[in-house]
Amino acid sequence: MKKKHIVTITGDHASGQGTLAKYFQEEFGYEVYRNGQYARKLAKEMGMTITEFQVYLNEHPDLDKQIERSATEYASAHENLVIDAKLGWFAVPYSFKIYLKVDINVAAKRAFEDEKRKDTEPFESFEQAKELILYRYNEENKRWFEEYGIKREDMKNYDLVVDTTNRTPNEVFEIVKEEYLKWLEK
Repeated sequence: MKKKHIVTITGDHASGQGTLAKYFQEEFGYEVYRNGQYARKLAKEMGMTITEFQVYLNEHPDLDKQIERSATEYASAHENLVIDAKLGWFAVPYSFKIYLKVDINVAAKRAFEDEKRKDTEPFESFEQAKELILYRYNEENKRWFEEYGIKREDMKNYDLVVDTTNRTPNEVFEIVKEEYLKWLEK
């Protein structure tokens, strides 16, 4: 069976998932589908921060499942695709599954300084960014284990794990690109 050209990117918050997706788009011409963007849009429409929306999803698992199903449905009808989604690897198991890791202090600094996040993540300080990132990570893991019986932090779920803490986006992409091309050939 021919492999579909679909890449799923997940990882720690502020690990560079969106940036890596852009690199794929530029290098391969792949379309990018972002579950996180959809969730942020819903949070904003509901007048919530992304952390408040996280709590809301805990209380409304059907909405969470709808968000995840959207990636599965989209991938079934498309190819040459990058899915930037926390559960993309689970939603599209036949994809090339990437997990990006990052040190929490680096993640908090990136998130706190990222102007694009300000409308859904209005952090007041570096410490608050760190606290809320850890909170979201733990809440997501708890919810996904309860809803789907999965553990995102189990690195055996992925074809490739890359630590982005001390790497430039270009260095990360070169590592990923090399492994992705090998995966396609197998």
